[in-house]
Amino acid sequence: MAAESEKLAVSKARLALYYKAEKAILNGQSYEIEGLKLTRADLGKVQDMIATLENKVERLSAKPRPRRRVIVPVDGWGSIPNGR
Repeated sequence: MAAESEKLAVSKARLALYYKAEKAILNGQSYEIEGLKLTRADLGKVQDMIATLENKVERLSAKPRPRRRVIVPVDGWGSIPNGR
């Protein structure tokens, strides 16, 4: 359980960093300094990772579903008389 909470904390921290990166990219994808054109990270890849991390955080935050037990009748339990 501790490992899951640690994974959740790390995923949330990474997600926050990716949100900041997305904002930086949106504020200026490329710029030029003394004739040298510089381009920031690929917006599409950053947004893909944001979606991945959002799904991971949602999955790790979800309450675990209770386990179900299925009972299967054996040797005639619940069988129909006369084979019908």
